[in-house]
Amino acid sequence: MTTRIAPATTTESPRPDLPPTPPGARRPRRRWELTAVGAGLAALFLVPYLVMVLGSLKPRAEIQRIPPTYLPEQWQFDNYATMWGTPETPLPFNLVSTLVITIASTLLVLTVAIPAAYYSARQRFPGRFAFLALVLITQMLQPTVLVTGLIRQFFTLGITDTWLAMILVNSAFNLSFAVWILHSFFASVPQEIEEAAALDGLSRLQTLIRVSLPLVWPGIVTATIFTAVACWNEFAASLVILSTPENQPLSVALTKFIGQYDTAWQYVFAVSTVGIVPVAILFVLIEKRLVAGLTAGGVK
Repeated sequence: MTTRIAPATTTESPRPDLPPTPPGARRPRRRWELTAVGAGLAALFLVPYLVMVLGSLKPRAEIQRIPPTYLPEQWQFDNYATMWGTPETPLPFNLVSTLVITIASTLLVLTVAIPAAYYSARQRFPGRFAFLALVLITQMLQPTVLVTGLIRQFFTLGITDTWLAMILVNSAFNLSFAVWILHSFFASVPQEIEEAAALDGLSRLQTLIRVSLPLVWPGIVTATIFTAVACWNEFAASLVILSTPENQPLSVALTKFIGQYDTAWQYVFAVSTVGIVPVAILFVLIEKRLVAGLTAGGVK
């Protein structure tokens, strides 16, 4: 008796000369659609800045012309040279004032926020949740709400109309955000890493500086950029607290070119452009760190 063995069934492989059709065959089209949407959104946000830069290179009569022209018919590059010499507005002093207040406020915020956030993330002390909630609630307040009490305190301390007054105001109203965001970053660092550092003989301060800070560097960059931008753009408190023209920042000096009956728009655009350039440079320098800080925790 012979046993018949059925032939093995074979599955024909696709022809090697034909390219496979993956499930995401429409991905290139979708990529182009996303690129077009991104370009449209970028143009939507960049067009006002482009109008501002072009307006700073026009004479006043051309800016006030109706209908307006987008490109300057007569390029006025000397607008930037003329605005620095206006007697009513000492712009060089205003720029220095803005830089000093912003840098000092940001450094003070980081100096206080880093140990506060580290302690709140590592220690389970009584009232910890109430402390974090209070830190978040203070973000709801604005300097203009408390300006009367602030001025009275500054008069008592003898620091009214000084850079120190604005440094303290900016630091106080930006400290809560820095503490809250740094607390999240410190809490995401495994405690085993710090315990291993302690076994190697590092103190708590050395562990914070050598181990924890490098791991939360994106969070520090995020807190730095948001604090610096908030201090750079502060207007209401600076307008009330700083009365000397030389001590006022650029945000307040900008209003000096806006009169009751006439406005020097070419100088308004020029000062606005000068005020935006340092912030734009800062964003370019720390863009990668900032994106990493904003997206941290989004993927486990």
